[in-house]
Amino acid sequence: MAKPLVAIVGRPNVGKSTFFNRVIGEKLAIVEDIPGTTRDRLYGDGEWNGRFFTLIDTGGLEFETSETVIQDEEQIDEIARQTRHQAQAAIEEADVIVFMVDAKTGITTADREIADILRKTHKPVVLAANRADSEERRLNSVEFYELGVGDPIPISSYHGTNTGDLLDKIAENLPEQPEEGEDTSVRIAIIGRPNVGKSRLLNSILGQERVIVSDVPGTTRDAIDTEIIINGTEVTLIDTAGIRRRGHIDQGIEKYSVMRTLRAINRSNVVLLVIDASEGVTAQDTHIAGYALDQSKGIVLVVNKWDKVEKDTHTMDEHTQKIRQEFDFMNWVPLVFTSAKFGQRVNKVLDLALHVADERRKRISTSALNKLIREAVAEHSPPSKPGKWLKVLYATQADVDPPTFIFSVNDAKAVHFSYERYLENKLRETFGFEGTPIRMFFRGRENENK
Repeated sequence: MAKPLVAIVGRPNVGKSTFFNRVIGEKLAIVEDIPGTTRDRLYGDGEWNGRFFTLIDTGGLEFETSETVIQDEEQIDEIARQTRHQAQAAIEEADVIVFMVDAKTGITTADREIADILRKTHKPVVLAANRADSEERRLNSVEFYELGVGDPIPISSYHGTNTGDLLDKIAENLPEQPEEGEDTSVRIAIIGRPNVGKSRLLNSILGQERVIVSDVPGTTRDAIDTEIIINGTEVTLIDTAGIRRRGHIDQGIEKYSVMRTLRAINRSNVVLLVIDASEGVTAQDTHIAGYALDQSKGIVLVVNKWDKVEKDTHTMDEHTQKIRQEFDFMNWVPLVFTSAKFGQRVNKVLDLALHVADERRKRISTSALNKLIREAVAEHSPPSKPGKWLKVLYATQADVDPPTFIFSVNDAKAVHFSYERYLENKLRETFGFEGTPIRMFFRGRENENK
């Protein structure tokens, strides 16, 4: 089931990316004091008080009528215009909008123009007055009532002040997700570099010429959906444009094609990452895998064009070993060698994708989960400092698709990444979860009391 979308919007350099990074728990967005650092919209998963959502960081919204007047209309900055389109697209797809303003500078003309746009959306808007680092700025943030989009919440994204209050308000406005009538359909995105055989693979799976196949890189520009039914399961296959390295992506049509591909990854359950067997694994292949991992998507590695490789009795084993080494950060991903041109092992591709989809929806009972955790801790105690012993109290599975686990510990800050990896490996050894990332959250007693 798709998570609700929360978009952070505002004019440039008000601290949107700093808040985004704080909520998702990693520095995914680049943070600089230079306006316009963020251009494309970024997606990251967030969680607050048991509510899960996808957070969207956007570039700053600028207008020709605001303080940043463009001097020469014939030289309008194309990047700024595309950044504005990105932000507006995020507003259109969001369920909740966080409108961020700057408590240090106060209300600007651009703030008023953005507020006018947001009021017309008729969507829940949460107003965040960032950089309220002093009592004076917190008191002065009442001036933002003038914008007419609700109560301003004074925060400091950098220091974390009052960000919990802001997240409370966001969670309060998230749409309720129905418990019953669970969506059992599977959305599978076919992704990879240009000219690795994605469209030919789709046609081979379907047994018909559903999409254009060409040896010219970049033939596919739109994400194309094809719906089929397999053993009673509704499956949507999404053919996508190839993703080239960032510096090689042209502005205009190709850039928007890449944006649609990233959006296709976001709305899929499982991705088929297609690589070219004749070329081997490239740095871009691993970067594309990173896109899917950032969105916690299930992954099947499809090594296509296997017909172009000269073989002996050890060729497949040797290639498997090399590919596993290049993708050592996701050694839990299934791998299949195919030739879409000749239909070799193509039928196995969908079987693996549906298997991964089932693994993502696997739910473990609390008793079985805690039995495993007790045994894992007894076998290998958490690394701890003298006088600061880490204790894993209990665990529970909070969600599926992807599998999400919450661990209650005495001190969340004492959990070392190596021990988190150890627990993840134990979960996989016992319960499987082949092909899907596992999300793990650690909560200290102080969080539980709150």
